[in-house]
Amino acid sequence: MGEIDRRSALMLGVATASTALVAVNPSAAQPYRPDEGKELAPGVRLVEVSEREAMHGRDSVLPAYKRIKVVDIVFQPKVTHKDDAMRNDMVCQCVDGEMRLDHRDGHPFTVKKNDVWTCVKGEPEDTENIGNSAAIMRVINLIPA
Repeated sequence: MGEIDRRSALMLGVATASTALVAVNPSAAQPYRPDEGKELAPGVRLVEVSEREAMHGRDSVLPAYKRIKVVDIVFQPKVTHKDDAMRNDMVCQCVDGEMRLDHRDGHPFTVKKNDVWTCVKGEPEDTENIGNSAAIMRVINLIPA
């Protein structure tokens, strides 16, 4: 291998640092195209992320649930969506943006990026994106056995 001068070493260092800066953070929300997924309502889209029925060759380790399904729901800015009944128990997380939620129980709340909450099967939920950019709600559906 030939000798490397200071200028080449500097350029190699800058290139390496630039690559690290533009590398994708795997825990960051991946933005979706405006037409990606299934439209639930104007400005609201559902994108399927993952689904699993068995846990490494055995039944689910949560006895009440036979399967889990993960979806992202993308809300465009200022969009409001009403759901009269959750189809399953679920754990939700705000992956990006800011939303106001109301389970119609007299206790509306606001969630921001990385906040987590739960929903119960049959419970209503009104969701409003109160931010200026798309908001993403990750939903982990717990599907009964």
